[in-house]
Amino acid sequence: MIQVTSKDVMEKFNLNLVSGNEGIGRYITTSDISRPGLEMAGYFTHYPANRVQLIGRTELSFFDMLPSNLKYERMLKLCSQDTPAIIISRGMEVLEELIQASNENSVPVLTTSMKTTRFSSRLTNFLESKLAPSAAMHGVLVDVYGIGVLIIGKSGVGKSETALELIKKGHRLVADDCVEIRQEAEDLIVGSPPPLLEHLLEIRGIGIIDIITLFGASAVRPKKRITLIVELENWDPEKVYDRLGLDEEKMKIIDTEITKLTIPVQPGRNV
Repeated sequence: MIQVTSKDVMEKFNLNLVSGNEGIGRYITTSDISRPGLEMAGYFTHYPANRVQLIGRTELSFFDMLPSNLKYERMLKLCSQDTPAIIISRGMEVLEELIQASNENSVPVLTTSMKTTRFSSRLTNFLESKLAPSAAMHGVLVDVYGIGVLIIGKSGVGKSETALELIKKGHRLVADDCVEIRQEAEDLIVGSPPPLLEHLLEIRGIGIIDIITLFGASAVRPKKRITLIVELENWDPEKVYDRLGLDEEKMKIIDTEITKLTIPVQPGRNV
């Protein structure tokens, strides 16, 4: 799993750091976001301190109604040792009590000009993508007629050669050799290439091919949902292969089962 800090969020969304500078490196461990409305009212029994706290116009308007002697106390509780960051939306002015409390407990306070709901949606999507369970697999991921097909098999069986033939017919390459896989939802498995291997394809005996240079930008995709797994294996004359697709085979990736097909191959044959 990739680690995400408050600084990563600040740089991603061009947020302004107001106070709590020492805590800008705090780790964010969940994609859930909290709107601390009940906490403003003084109810901290089930306060989700490990979440990013997003304060909008509603929360601030209620805070303005509090007596002066309670404002700093509430903000001090809001800035707990586990709070990764507090973000003020709509470009609203940061309260003096919040600045003091955040500096005392080193909780970064950030501001954005975006509306609360829109920013909440974008931040949630970003965190879910970064914090999703992940794995790496040896194979080739291609987009075939809009379907993400992960081609796996032993080294030298012809995975990259098969992908090249598909690309020549108008299909698109996502990743070759190493496929980084993330489970972005319960049944959503997404594959992408490592940064160093983007749009590159290695063919044995030829070398590394830059797909964009040869076929153009339309021949690659940055990521794709994996819907089907195809395993290429050397032909075994003693094994019975299902030619009609009557027996459905599954393969589990992280926590999701994906349909798998096994195709026998022989040297010199074009799949």
